Amino acid sequence: MYDLLVDGRLTGRASVTGGNAVVVDLATGRAEHRPGPAGTIRFDGLPGAVKDVEIWLPHNETTELVALRTDAPVEPAPARDRVWLHHGSSISQGSDAASPSTTWPAVAAALGGVDLVNLGLSGSALLDPFTARTMRDTPAGLISVKIGINLVNSDVMRLRGFAPAVHGFLDTVREGHPDTPLVVVSPILCPVHEDTPGPGAFDFAALRAGELRFRATGDPAEWAAGKLTLRGIREELARIVAQRAAADPNLHHLDGRELYGEADFAERPLPDALHPDAATHRRMGERFSKFAFAGGGPFASGTV
Repeated sequence: MYDLLVDGRLTGRASVTGGNAVVVDLATGRAEHRPGPAGTIRFDGLPGAVKDVEIWLPHNETTELVALRTDAPVEPAPARDRVWLHHGSSISQGSDAASPSTTWPAVAAALGGVDLVNLGLSGSALLDPFTARTMRDTPAGLISVKIGINLVNSDVMRLRGFAPAVHGFLDTVREGHPDTPLVVVSPILCPVHEDTPGPGAFDFAALRAGELRFRATGDPAEWAAGKLTLRGIREELARIVAQRAAADPNLHHLDGRELYGEADFAERPLPDALHPDAATHRRMGERFSKFAFAGGGPFASGTV
């Protein structure tokens, strides 16, 4: 799905057929690359006056731009003064969002009037040092990191290593952005992993019924041995941010359940037990904007 925004307003939306495909066997993990023909999208009927035109590329697949044609001269638009750099999991990347401009970070950025650099990495928000170095070296006036779900559903870390890894990640980001407002966001509610460790897995019974769902394969008793759960991660992140904020007044914490919590789950359950639906993405974006960009928020205009 491609979104066309004119002067900040969603004006057109289209998809394209053809293209290359990666076919994955979910049972074995084997992937096959199948080449396909290029497709063309046409947006017409735009107003003739000078305008800002944005084409948002699909958030859930790779796009190769073969050609770009217009029937009138174009030039690069000036960048906004404020850039927000965000890192998170597939929930931040936009899995199950309706389109690229309606992922929750995109909604929040539009409401906040900032340019978004979204480093949402599906399945890979794992406190990797290369991600921290990338954030360190990327110009930005506002930064956030959403940490937790991938550490649980990939089962790559124990509690003993979690706190030092968070400290190291934040230390690296702070090397390039020592005073930039930085928000650490803990996981949104995800009942299958609240108290049950990973690894996560496909629910093959649901797949046989034609539904995509995920499940947790760990044992709740394993928390005592150091395996991570979402509830435990939230507690640790709150403690770490409070500890660091004593010497870092521009570091802030947001409990992810403020974006999507128990009441939201009762109203709009996670369709696949892991990712929020399109309407919930909009709700999360609106809530983050209210928290971060409203007066007194960590990203409010005029924040140091």
